[in-house]
Amino acid sequence: MQATEVNLDRDAVEAAYTRWAPIYDLVFDWVMDAGRRAIAAAASEVGPNILDVGVGTGLELQYFNRDTQVTGVDLCQPMLRQAQQRAANGALPQLRGLCMMDASRLGFRDGTFDAVIAPYLITVVPNPEETLDEFARVVRDGGEIILVNHIGSEGGWRALIERWLARYANRIGWRTEFPFGRLAGWGASRKGIEMLERRNLPPLGLFTLVRFRKTGSSAHPAPRN
Repeated sequence: MQATEVNLDRDAVEAAYTRWAPIYDLVFDWVMDAGRRAIAAAASEVGPNILDVGVGTGLELQYFNRDTQVTGVDLCQPMLRQAQQRAANGALPQLRGLCMMDASRLGFRDGTFDAVIAPYLITVVPNPEETLDEFARVVRDGGEIILVNHIGSEGGWRALIERWLARYANRIGWRTEFPFGRLAGWGASRKGIEMLERRNLPPLGLFTLVRFRKTGSSAHPAPRN
């Protein structure tokens, strides 16, 4: 059965993560830890200048190589405050800075970063393709866009649960149904973008790591009307 299209409201998502912020680490640390380790390791191999979009409370920052420089951005101020506390007293030398920013309107110049990572973000943003276009803009030629997310199941009990939860997407703050075809379709439709890897991650293959390489400046999307 085809996944239901869910339209997320930016204000509702921001409110949801404001509610999540006090308990986010308690609820999501362990179950998402393998993905955070994998995305940090992959980005650290690409180059030292990394943008972490949707940094949240900063759980993955400790996993970057110490010679990297990571800039973290997030739309939710309460989540960023927890990341700032985590980085207090020089505890995270990899961290260059944190700032509040919309993932689809990044305030950086073209080609600024060696890698852009988005841990557990792409199912959260209202317009995933527009957000990916922005990632492609700020990453350098030869750099990578690296995602970790839950990809919607095509059948079975997981698909049933995802379909039921989809009606509450704005309340919980993310799409529970998100087909891999949206990511593959975005990559295939952008010249200068190639998919390098798709890899299931623990626990139980719940999450997927996807890597794209920007091969040239033609990866920039056409001007919006």
